[in-house]
Amino acid sequence: MSATRGFDRISQAGKVPAPDERTQILVVGGGPAGAAAAIEAAKAGGSVMLVDENPVGVGLMALDTPLYFGGRFTNAVQTQARMVEQILASSPLLEAAFEAGVDVRLGTYVWGAFTPGWGLASLPESLAGLADEERAWMVGFNRLILATGARDVAFAFRGWDQPGVMGARAFEALTSRYDAFSGRRLVILGTGELAIETARAALSRGLLVEAVVDVADAFQGDPSAAAELAAAGVEILLGHVPVSAPSGLEGIEGLTLSDHATGATRTLPCDTIIEAISLTPVIELLDVLGGAIAPAPRLGGHAPVTSDGTATSLPNIFIAGDVAGAPGGASMGEEAAIASGRRAAQAVLASLGHEVRPEVSTVVESDFDALAYQMAWARALMSDPDVVICQCEEVSRAALTEVRPPGYLGPPSPAQAKRDLASLLEDGPANQDQIKRLTRACMGPCQARRCREQVALTLACASNVAPADVPLAGYRAPVRPLPLNVLADWDESPEIARHWDVWMGIPGQWTPYDDIGTEREALSAGILGEGGHA
Repeated sequence: MSATRGFDRISQAGKVPAPDERTQILVVGGGPAGAAAAIEAAKAGGSVMLVDENPVGVGLMALDTPLYFGGRFTNAVQTQARMVEQILASSPLLEAAFEAGVDVRLGTYVWGAFTPGWGLASLPESLAGLADEERAWMVGFNRLILATGARDVAFAFRGWDQPGVMGARAFEALTSRYDAFSGRRLVILGTGELAIETARAALSRGLLVEAVVDVADAFQGDPSAAAELAAAGVEILLGHVPVSAPSGLEGIEGLTLSDHATGATRTLPCDTIIEAISLTPVIELLDVLGGAIAPAPRLGGHAPVTSDGTATSLPNIFIAGDVAGAPGGASMGEEAAIASGRRAAQAVLASLGHEVRPEVSTVVESDFDALAYQMAWARALMSDPDVVICQCEEVSRAALTEVRPPGYLGPPSPAQAKRDLASLLEDGPANQDQIKRLTRACMGPCQARRCREQVALTLACASNVAPADVPLAGYRAPVRPLPLNVLADWDESPEIARHWDVWMGIPGQWTPYDDIGTEREALSAGILGEGGHA
């Protein structure tokens, strides 16, 4: 019988410094849901911090982070003070949060969140990693509300990598929050609720909407909306597939379409193509935290597992707004988002011992299968295998399905040449993390915000499986592409820094496992020296 194992004297346990700041309730996301949650929580008198990454720095916007901006922002985004004023002016709830005593942080990114547990037992408490353009720091919290929203699902066709091809959620941000949209003449992809709302918003701003386009043969939204758009002069093109977007000096200049039935092509003049096909919940922080996530076809992708729309599988982590799941792969709307935020705050307050009277959910359920709709678009675009679907790493559809190594490594070896998706499928479902390592698809600086979903859909098409059967590609911190000098701006304690060179000095790195906690560990330590290395 082995001796009782002792405490690892050179582990991280007890040495992680206390966070720079702490708050009782941390809310991530300053949209209607997050702001409403912060206000509701602040009414109870506790300390509440609301963090929102807007205004996003122009460097991240150029990487299409956090939204698919497509280079259609004006120079106004480079003036940070102006952008802050614009966001406050367009978001009355943020002003109300200030007045309610919420500690509001704008232009601040949450690059990671962590709770003590397996692999993180050394943490002093639950922590969130924050950063701005100059520094990074840690904030401790008792409860966390994720109101991170939803983001655009992008699809690739020739020319989609040129300025002017963007997402619906990014269009909404540039027009309603930033007032910094540079386009004038639009074509909108999709005919569901997301596309309809995008077209209405564009028309209300005096923009010209040439057409709404769908690969489906039927209009996906309310038929009365089709009549409304037609009456506004918007052409409705069904059964058409985007082929290419010819471009000039300032970006795209049109969209060439192919008619499914006849094969005939035509080119629509435009300076902006808005992909308003579907949204998917922004789950990256919950995934980093280790929260339960599952495929949700009606919500447009993987979504948090929740019993009531506010709770997660983690006792101190809650969700609100579109990240909780907006029906039909669209958005739940401002009124429903505010109600969702309030319910999340009430759930948090109840978990802290407050008496609350929870509101009833106002989210209207939808039977629309957003994943099936995304799959229809993916299948329609599969006919062009040479289109690059991962812009950062220049991975084409063919390179993905043939599991080719990155081009800069030279021609594949004979063994690599024999490998393809079919050979990988012999071992089980196509795994997006495995494909990422073999092809580098989704490994670029945009952190797969342009390609994550369409890579999974492409794998589903090539494997002839449902998109929900493709395993979720895991997220890792940092969930925002931050400069290393910012991310590294964290002072380790001397006790941690002392042993960093041997993976925090874990004895099992060099000492036989059965020797740890016995008299033989001292012998190993003596050989290795105080620094824990030979």
